[in-house]
Amino acid sequence: MLSQAVHKTPIGDLFLVSDEHILLAAGFKSFKDLFDRMDPKDSAREVKSVKSIPIISELISDYFAGDLTAFGGIKVRQPGADFSQDIWKAMRKIPVGKTWSYSDLASRAGSPNAVRAAGTACARNLIAPIVPCHRVIKTGGALGNYGYGLEVKDWLLRHEGALK
Repeated sequence: MLSQAVHKTPIGDLFLVSDEHILLAAGFKSFKDLFDRMDPKDSAREVKSVKSIPIISELISDYFAGDLTAFGGIKVRQPGADFSQDIWKAMRKIPVGKTWSYSDLASRAGSPNAVRAAGTACARNLIAPIVPCHRVIKTGGALGNYGYGLEVKDWLLRHEGALK
């Protein structure tokens, strides 16, 4: 059985879906948005609403309270092609307080010419901000896009010290 919880944050409600201690989806829009994008095998499973998800909710609280490395302790799983998996893995290696360009991300995932595909994988990331697509910006330093709005991306980057 899956668990779903709403976690209050300084930038709005963060919707969470987990399979025990593995986070399957997270985002600032709605449960419907998450379930629509999840693996159909998971989204068809029975779900119970809970106040918080052990370990995961605690680590998210720690992050928003200032422990900027807390997301690293959260186990994740999301559906996607091998290249997307490589991009998401690389994304989790972006140091807190730093940003990488889409080009940097493609290179570090082993496909330096796949910049556009790296952007697509960012857009499909189902576990934001834990898989930190907010740390990926345009080559010239512009923030680029963010599925939950540039205000949220800007807040997260300022919280992490990547923007002054």
